[in-house]
Amino acid sequence: MTLTVTIKVVPGSSQARIHRQQWTLDNADIIKCYRASPPKNGKANSELIRLLADICKLAPSKITIIKGATQRIKTVHIPMNITRKKLLKLLLLEHKLDDTPHQLSIPE
Repeated sequence: MTLTVTIKVVPGSSQARIHRQQWTLDNADIIKCYRASPPKNGKANSELIRLLADICKLAPSKITIIKGATQRIKTVHIPMNITRKKLLKLLLLEHKLDDTPHQLSIPE
């Protein structure tokens, strides 16, 4: 089993620099990743992959952006036996699921 998940990257974010907050869920239950890196030369993408690899304990080469490499909204493939709910727990976002009154928009 593998996981394909949608992540919105916010590059050049002061929120990442000031508050050290990296991950949130938006109103549509899309995972948002705040990055201090600018969206130039793939730096924000590389940083996103490195962060996910560290969290999932995988080599960065295993995680791929399969859609949206030049867009803010990306589809990311994580080749491990994990559900979206477990990924949210690793990102320390599982408590946010209880705060949302609507269904998750991204399949596990």
